[in-house]
Amino acid sequence: MKGAILVMGFLALGLDAAAQAAAPTVSLGAAVYTHWCSHCHAPGPGHPGTESLQLKYAGKLPAVLVERTDLTPAVVSTFVRQGVLLMAPFRKTEITDTELAALSIYVAGNYQKAR
Repeated sequence: MKGAILVMGFLALGLDAAAQAAAPTVSLGAAVYTHWCSHCHAPGPGHPGTESLQLKYAGKLPAVLVERTDLTPAVVSTFVRQGVLLMAPFRKTEITDTELAALSIYVAGNYQKAR
């Protein structure tokens, strides 16, 4: 019985540590999104990325990136590095690989929740 309680305690500590380790990644991703992406992809009029996606998807998918549930971190990373249509690619001098990983996790967060 003591062994089972001890194991459960270690598992709880491990899960708590994992959650704490993920928090800086999400906050970094949110900061990168705010700095580089929100100007075009935030909700509301006057955001060309959102407006473009509204036309493209005609309501079948959310136009606001952080509301999407179908984006994976790999897809987000690809679009950021390669660009798409009028969106220019972002160089490593603008968004580092570490920032890109955090951004991709942040934007794809709803995908992770939907799984």
